[in-house]
Amino acid sequence: MTFQRKELGVQGEEKALEYLTSKGYKLVGQNVNFFCGEIDLLMQDKDTLVIVEVKTKSSDIFGLASDMVTLKKKKKLLQLGKALSQKFPNKTVRIDVIAIDKENIEHIVSAVEE
Repeated sequence: MTFQRKELGVQGEEKALEYLTSKGYKLVGQNVNFFCGEIDLLMQDKDTLVIVEVKTKSSDIFGLASDMVTLKKKKKLLQLGKALSQKFPNKTVRIDVIAIDKENIEHIVSAVEE
């Protein structure tokens, strides 16, 4: 991964965190590692733990940021959701996507479900 792509990703996560906290979400963790992958942002929305996948694009030449959540990525997010549910059995777990295209932020609630 190039430095520019890594930096774009970091900036996207910062924007997503700012956006979600302004909506009342609480940060639980950032770049949380599990055996099956990494959670970009782990947030709490009332009594629900929310896995947030952040996708950021600086150009729409090859599609939108939301298009970057492929079938493979969805399967990985579902695995992470199951792992999180096992770790916190008394919590509801949801998977959201924050798609950032240039300056536009799209929050897709319950973006990945079984």
